[in-house]
Amino acid sequence: MTELGIGIGWRPEIAEAVEGLSGVDWVEVVAENICADHLPDSLTRLRGRGVTVVPHGVSLGLGGADRPDPGRLAALGEKAVALGAPLVTEHIAFVRAGGTLTASPALEAGHLLPVPRTRDALDVLCENVRIAQDALPVPLALENIAALIAWPGEEMTEGRFLAELVERTGVRLLIDVANLHTNHVNRGEDPARALSELPVEAIAYVHVAGGVERDGVWHDTHAHPVPRPVLDVLADLASRVSPPGVLLERDDDFPPAAELAEELAVIRATVAGAPVRRGAEAERPAGRPLLIGAGARVSGGPMPGAVLDAPPVPAQASAPVREADAADQGARQRLGTVADEGARQRLGLAQASLLSALVAGTPVPEGFDSRRIGVQSRALAAKRAGVVAKVAPELPEILGREFRPAFLAYARSRPMGGGYRRDALDFVEHLLIAGRPEDPVAHRRLTRWWQDRSGNRPQGPAARLVRVARHALVRR
Repeated sequence: MTELGIGIGWRPEIAEAVEGLSGVDWVEVVAENICADHLPDSLTRLRGRGVTVVPHGVSLGLGGADRPDPGRLAALGEKAVALGAPLVTEHIAFVRAGGTLTASPALEAGHLLPVPRTRDALDVLCENVRIAQDALPVPLALENIAALIAWPGEEMTEGRFLAELVERTGVRLLIDVANLHTNHVNRGEDPARALSELPVEAIAYVHVAGGVERDGVWHDTHAHPVPRPVLDVLADLASRVSPPGVLLERDDDFPPAAELAEELAVIRATVAGAPVRRGAEAERPAGRPLLIGAGARVSGGPMPGAVLDAPPVPAQASAPVREADAADQGARQRLGTVADEGARQRLGLAQASLLSALVAGTPVPEGFDSRRIGVQSRALAAKRAGVVAKVAPELPEILGREFRPAFLAYARSRPMGGGYRRDALDFVEHLLIAGRPEDPVAHRRLTRWWQDRSGNRPQGPAARLVRVARHALVRR
C-alpha cells in the first residue's frame, strides 16, 4: 500500500497557496478538470518537487445500472499515467440513469447519488468495478459518499456493503469521514458501526472536509472548516488502523493559506494522537480471514494483501482469473462479480425513477421521504446554477440578479442532458424563446452570447410551436 502522508485537494483557485504550504506530502486533483496532454503548470511543478498527485474521478458512475463507459475509463487512465499516479479513485455512486436499458430518457444528475444497499445493486457494482479495474493502468480505490436520502428496502448496512465489495473485487477504499458524519446526521447511521464493519486494512486513504447543518440536514459543502465531530470520526478510524494517507478537501469559499495550514496541522495531530484501540479487532464481525488477491485481481499490478474478516469462500475462488477468457469469466461468476441483465434492469428502472423525481419533477417513488426528495432536488438545482455560473461566467454578469431565480425556475422541470456547458446553452435558449430578459441591452448581449457558442439562431415563436406539437405527438 502506497504511503501518502498528509495532503490537500489541489484546486486552481488555491494552486499558489498549495505550492507554498509546508508539510504537504501529496495532492489530489479532480480528474475531469485536467487534460492528460496539458497539465496545469502548478501540478507540473509539484510533481517536479516529488509531490505525489492522485486523480480523483467524479463522473464514472460505477454504481449505475449501465456498464462503465470505455471512453471515460480510457481518459481516467491516461490522466493517471500523465501524472505518474500510484492509484486512481472514484465513488460508489450513480450519476446518470435512463437510456436504452430502461427505454426512458437519459438523465444526468450532475451530482453523486447513493446506490441502494441491495444484492442487485451490489452485483452490478462489483461487475462494474471489475470492468474498471481491467481497463485502468493503476489500482482503483472507491469512496463512500454523503447522502441526503435513503433508499427503501435496503438489505445491508454501509459497512457490510463496503466489506462485501472489497471481498468480491479486491478494490481498495477511500473512506471519507466527513461523509460518515453526514450520513449520521441525515440518515441516523452510526459512524463507529460503519468503521467496525468495514475492512479498514483495505483503506487506500482518507478524506476530511467541512460542512454545515441547516434545519436538521447536514450539507457536505467542502466550503467550511472541518468541525470537531468529523475530527472525532477521523480519530476513531486512526485508532483502528494507521491510514496510508489523509487529505483535506476544500472546494469553495477558500480561506487564506494560513488557515489551510492550520487545518492540515490539526488533521496531522488528530491522526498522530489517536490512541491505538487494542480491542478493535474484537468489534468487527466474526469470520474467517480472507486474503485480498485470492481470486480477486487488483488493477495495475498486485498490491500487498490485506487480511479481512469474511465468511468462507469456495475453494475454487482462489484460482487465477487471468489465464484465459473462459477461465476469467468462470472465476468471476464464482466470485460473484458478474451481474445478470435482470439485476441491471431492475436497478436501472429504480434509479431512473428516483432521478426523474429529483431533476424532472415527476412523482416521488414509493417508499422515499418526499420532504427529503424535495431538499435534494433543490440542492441539485442550486448546484447546477452554481456550476453553470462558473463555466459560463458571462451569464450572471449579463442577467445580474435575475440569473439565479431564472435558472432555478428553468431547472425545476428541465433535467440536464449533456453536461454543464450544454446546460448553459439550453438555459439561454429557453430564456430567449420566452422573450427574456426584457431589458433590450441585456437581451442583445445574451443573444450574441448564445449565437457565438451555438452557431445557430434561437427559435422563433412558430418554430417553438412546431417543436411543442412534435413532442406532444411523440408522447402519444
